[in-house]
Amino acid sequence: MSNVYFADMRAGRDENLFDKIAKLLLLAGLNQRVAAGDLTAVKIHFGEKGNHAFIRPIFARRVVEEIKRLGARPFLTDSSTLYPGERKEAVSALTCAIENGFAYACVGAPLVISDGLRGMTETKVTINGELLKSVFIGAEIVEADSLVALSHFKCHELTGFGGAIKNLGMGCASRRGKMSQHSTVAPQVAEELCTGCGACLMACAHDAIAFIGKRAIIDPLRCVGCSRCITICPVKGINIQWNEAAELIMRKMAEHARGAVTGKEHRAVYLNFITQVSPACDCYGHADAPIVNDIGICASIDPVAIDQACADLVNSARGNEGSALQTGHEPGGDKFRGVYPEIPWEVQLEHGERIGLGSRRYELIKI
Repeated sequence: MSNVYFADMRAGRDENLFDKIAKLLLLAGLNQRVAAGDLTAVKIHFGEKGNHAFIRPIFARRVVEEIKRLGARPFLTDSSTLYPGERKEAVSALTCAIENGFAYACVGAPLVISDGLRGMTETKVTINGELLKSVFIGAEIVEADSLVALSHFKCHELTGFGGAIKNLGMGCASRRGKMSQHSTVAPQVAEELCTGCGACLMACAHDAIAFIGKRAIIDPLRCVGCSRCITICPVKGINIQWNEAAELIMRKMAEHARGAVTGKEHRAVYLNFITQVSPACDCYGHADAPIVNDIGICASIDPVAIDQACADLVNSARGNEGSALQTGHEPGGDKFRGVYPEIPWEVQLEHGERIGLGSRRYELIKI
C-alpha cells in the first residue's frame, strides 16, 4: 500500500495553496529523492495555444523553488506532439509554452523540450514488458538525474482520464514512442493536400517514401514509425492513422511510463492537480467547462497509487450539471464513463500495477 498525500483547495491567512504544495512535496519525500547538484526534470504539460486548463505556471514556480532549496537545478520539460499542430517541434512548442506563461521570469527555471528539435532525440530503454521489449523516451528525460512530474488530472478521450501515468507514458515518449502507442500502421498522405514538394522524401531515413506523379506515398513495409515525415510536411498533409484500440493504448502507455522512470525508481515524485477537471486533454486548443468542482492536489512517490486516488476523488464528487458529463453526476458515479462511456479507464491502472509501475492500493493522508 502506497501513501498518497492530499490537500484540498481551502486556503487562508495562515496557509495558502503554495504552502500546501511545499508541504505535500516535503511529506512525499522530495528531499530524499532529489539531491544537491541534480539536473531535475520537472515534467509538465505546457498547454496548447487557446487552452487554459493546464497547471498554472505560478504553481510550477513553487515546485521549482522547493527543488532549488535542495541545491538541485530544475528545468521544465515537455515533448513534441505526434500530430501536426502548435507544438509539433521544439521552436513552436517553446513559443507556445512562453505564451502560456511558462517563461523563465515566471517559473524560475529554463525550458527544455525532452525529445529535441523535431522529436527525434530519443533513448531506447529496455523494459521487457508484456507488449513491448523496449520503448523510446525523450533523451533529456533519461539523462536527468531526478524527476518531478506535475500532472493535470482530467478526462481523456482515449484513456478515460489523464494523470501521472499518461504524463509519463505519452508525455515523456519521443515521437517514435508516441507513434508506437497510437498506431500499428504507417502514416497516411492526404492526396488533396500533398503539393509534391519532396520535403518528406528528403527527411525519411528509411527510404519509405516515394512519388507517383506529384504525390508522395509511404511504403508501410519500409516505414519504421519514426513519424519524422509528419513534422516535416509544410502543409500538414501527412497524418497518423489512429487505429490502435483504447485498451492497447493504455497498456502501451503504462509500459512507456515504466521506461520513463527506469533508473529513477527512487528519484521521482508525483504531484497531481485535480483542478479544472476538463472533459478533454490539454492538447486541444480550447478547454470545456470542468465536469466537477476543483478538488485539490495529491502527492506520492507511486504514479499508479496517485492516479487511483485521484480517480476515486473525482468519482466521489458531485458532477457539474451543464458540463460534458452525461451520466454519473451523483457522488460515486463513474465520471469518466459519464463523458466517454466506451473507455475502460481502469486498464491503465491494472496494467501499471501488473508491470511493477506501482500499486493500486493506497492510503489517502489528508493534510
